[in-house]
Amino acid sequence: MAAAATTDWGPIIAAVALFILLSPGFLFQLPARVRVVELGNMGTSVLSILVHTILYFCVLTIVVVAVGVHVYSTKPHPIE
Repeated sequence: MAAAATTDWGPIIAAVALFILLSPGFLFQLPARVRVVELGNMGTSVLSILVHTILYFCVLTIVVVAVGVHVYSTKPHPIE
């Protein structure tokens, strides 16, 4: 019988969740147009895209490397 193939979905799930949450203007925008931080304004600027990209990379690296999020999935064995 062959071993079941496993896939680590942890980094993929973390990357997608952080991409959605750290999109500029969705929850917050840093730096904002008028203030330093604005919440839920659904706007963006080039500088805020750069800041959110750096923030995304740092948080994703911490979550995947330091915390080590792992979610494994296996293919079910066929019933014989």
